[in-house]
Amino acid sequence: MARYRPVDNQPRFLPVVLAEQLLPGSFEFALNHLVDSGAVPLDAFDAFYRNDETGAPAVSPAVLLKVVLLGYSRDLVSSRAIASACERHVTFIALCGTDAPHFTTIARFVSRVAEPVAEVFQRVLLVCDAQGLIGRQMFAIDGVKLPSNASKRHSGTRSELAERAAKMLDAAQAMLRRHQAADGAPEPTLPVREQRHIEKLAHEAQRITRFLAEHRHDKTGARGAVRKSNVTDNDSAKIPPTRASSRATAAWQR
Repeated sequence: MARYRPVDNQPRFLPVVLAEQLLPGSFEFALNHLVDSGAVPLDAFDAFYRNDETGAPAVSPAVLLKVVLLGYSRDLVSSRAIASACERHVTFIALCGTDAPHFTTIARFVSRVAEPVAEVFQRVLLVCDAQGLIGRQMFAIDGVKLPSNASKRHSGTRSELAERAAKMLDAAQAMLRRHQAADGAPEPTLPVREQRHIEKLAHEAQRITRFLAEHRHDKTGARGAVRKSNVTDNDSAKIPPTRASSRATAAWQR
């Protein structure tokens, strides 16, 4: 039997260049650039601070925006979970530095300034979606799924683009509502979250394996072309929606 080297993943001290942890082409790189470059305006947040002459310096809204939105992309939707990630996970540390925000600071931020936060999130999500950095399930919160069709990211009428922007705003507001609700509920521990994701991965892998074993050949259409299969319901057919039904579906989803 073949022998392989064991993987040593024990805790250790390593020299880390934080800026190099944000890899170009990743969501966190885009998020960091959009916030720091001024591509999304942050002026609206200044009105919520009263420490121009007295009081301690506050945690920058830019930092809080980065770690909160990155947390949402990692299915972390409570202030305690995001604050813990800022102390333990290098990608979050690369965004906030070594001065990790306290969970009460994060909770107060998303509750006090929810409206401007949602507007900034909307802008970030629109740009990241146009660059293909948001998958079909990413940020799928409270039934609000974001657009993921690459062919439609850069095209559409003004009304269609406005509808896409409105959907992004709905998603951002849904994230904030879930975050605020989660802050008042018991926080599941990391092992519990890990087990939940492991169970989901195992279930999905088993479902695909079973499907491939039961369906040895591709389906073909009337002209002999290969038809796409559906792992959940292989007898389902994709019906092109009419413009009216598309609008009705979009309205129902919102």
